[in-house]
Amino acid sequence: MAKGILGKKLGMTQIFNAEGLLIPVTVIEAGPCTVVQKKTLEKDNYLAVQLGFGERRERLVNKPEAGHFAKAKVKPARFLREIRISADDDFAQLNVGDSVDVSIFSEGDKVDVTATSKGKGFQGSIKRHNQSRGRMSHGSKYHRRVGSLGSVGPARVFKGRPLPGRMGGERVTIQNLEIVKVDPDRNLLLVKGSVPGVKGSLVIIRNSVKA
Repeated sequence: MAKGILGKKLGMTQIFNAEGLLIPVTVIEAGPCTVVQKKTLEKDNYLAVQLGFGERRERLVNKPEAGHFAKAKVKPARFLREIRISADDDFAQLNVGDSVDVSIFSEGDKVDVTATSKGKGFQGSIKRHNQSRGRMSHGSKYHRRVGSLGSVGPARVFKGRPLPGRMGGERVTIQNLEIVKVDPDRNLLLVKGSVPGVKGSLVIIRNSVKA
């Protein structure tokens, strides 16, 4: 069953479970989200629910966006994202204007979390691609430089060669994370382990495809 919600990463902390084991968790403020649009097979050739999350001042909304929100008769949202669904999902019963909150998840559920990873700037191949360095002994002329770029014959560097460059700032999905605790009163999800992104960044939480 496909389901999902949008949220904001608040940071990491740690809690103790019933056995007294310490568990590192990421705190996510998830929802409430408003259904802004429904995609149908007849009109769009696929099924999805478009969710809006976060507040946005009306003077910051351009005319096409204002018309989109006015058609749905909902307040302007800061973020809009789609959750793909199937015809037999509970999300297929949602209507435009309905609200989605953290109660759709429960403790022990497995989820996939998608966000934009932290930007690291320009980095070398050792940090960017986890390559090994050369010997640090006296006389070695290879320490942290790029290794062989290939044979001489082609007279070019093949595509896909791991080289230094910008690292991070990419869309990343961490799969099969466990929900440790759900706090409906404060709209909080505590997810075991770390999730991509900086504090305050948008995260998309879906039920795991591998669960």
